[in-house]
Parts: sequence; C-alpha cells; structure tokens
Amino acid sequence: MRMRTSYVAFEAAPGLTVAGKLSTPLDGAQAPAVLICHGSDGVDGRGEFHARALHEAGIVTLEIDMWAARGTQRGAAGRPRSPQETLDDAFAALKFLRAQPEIDPARIGIMGFSWGGVVTLLSAVRANAEPRLDGQPGFAAHAAFYPVCWAYDRAPGLELTGLTGAPILIQTGDADAYDPPGAAQALVERLQARGEAPVRGVSHQGATHGFDRDLAAQTINDPFAHAGKGGPVLMEFHPQAAAAARAEMVAFFNGAFGRPA
Repeated sequence: MRMRTSYVAFEAAPGLTVAGKLSTPLDGAQAPAVLICHGSDGVDGRGEFHARALHEAGIVTLEIDMWAARGTQRGAAGRPRSPQETLDDAFAALKFLRAQPEIDPARIGIMGFSWGGVVTLLSAVRANAEPRLDGQPGFAAHAAFYPVCWAYDRAPGLELTGLTGAPILIQTGDADAYDPPGAAQALVERLQARGEAPVRGVSHQGATHGFDRDLAAQTINDPFAHAGKGGPVLMEFHPQAAAAARAEMVAFFNGAFGRPA
C-alpha cells in the first residue's frame, strides 16, 4: 500500500507535547492503525522494521518519541523513572489516531519494545485505561516485545489484573537476560488462567533482548535485569527471530482487526 508520511505532534499532558511519525494510506477506505512505542534507547529502527510490514498489510502506523518530549538526553539516560509515566503518551496517541480521517477508530492497536512493551501491557489494564479514555473504547489489540516478564504482579504499578479483554501477544527471546528461564511462559499461563483476555506467547530460540534491533550488538546495564538483581544485558540482532516475530505480529493484528491473514 502506498503511504503518506506526516510528522505530527499532540498534547499528552499539560505542558507535555509528544511528536511522532504517522504513515497513512494515500488512497482507499479507512484503515486500521497500530501505535508503536520505542524501548529505552528511543527510536532506533525497530519501529520502522515492523512498520514496513504493517504498511504492506494495509495498516496505518504512528511511532511516537516519548523521550524527546521530556528533554534533550538520548537513550536510556532520557527515560522517566517508570513506564507508568508514559501511559499518558499512549492514550493521547490513541485519541489523536481516532481523530484522523484515514483511520478506522474502532481498530487501533498498540505494540512496543521493552519499555514500550511494558506500556503496551499496562495499557490493557482497565484501571490504567478507563481514566484516560473519556468513555471511549481502549486499544483493540496489544503486541508486546520482550516486556521484562518477571516483574508483573511483583513490582508496584505492574499489576496485570482487570484486563480490558482485548487480545494480547507477548513475544520474547529465550536468551533474554532480563528474565529467568520460564518467566515469559509463566506470565502467559498466569494471564490465560485468569481468563480476562485472549493471551498468546511466542518464545524465539536463541534470541536475546532486543533481537529485532538491527544494529551492532550492545551490552547494557539495567537494575531491572536478571529478575531485578540488576546487571548486564546483551542486545544482539537475530535475523531469523526478527523476521518470525514480525510475521507473528502482523498476523496477530490482522486477526484482531478481522482482516485476512
């Protein structure tokens, strides 16, 4: 599908203006849309990698820059104290997308990487969504990439109870140093057992944190790594896992939006 690129901005909270890259179809009927939320490194190519596949499927994308709205520091040094502080960004983006004439307001999903993956999951919680929706529906689907799976229902503010009912996809690598072995599967099974929303998990063999980040391998240090003990985390591009995860993501949104596979 031919797309038009627009650079946009909207108010997420008083005094906080968030900018983003909006890609909409040049022609055709209203299309579904996906909001893309970056990780701690900021906008770094992962969003564009997945956006291209969404565009081929006829899906609008909006990738926002949550860090630029808050100061001039780049990467993890510019991030807020917690992902909860950026929930306003996500829901303001949802409101912005609903107002665009090219977009079907009933079919807007969200996806994100690491930090953005946490935002993606937290936006599926009614207690987070309803106060920010002004009576409008929430996101129609949530696709989280390696969202630090050990922390939910343990760290304050990361409770995943009382879900909106929208479908959830969680994709991780089995070599992700944020999580102990089995943490992602345990989270998926716990959410499935609650029966509040359709939840599916996909683990990619041999993939580290940030496996779809097509840049030189990088080791970072994060206090949330190693199940909250802190320490080094390898981020290494895994072409096979990246391609498989992208295909899973597109199929997930097509299904959630009632579109052909």
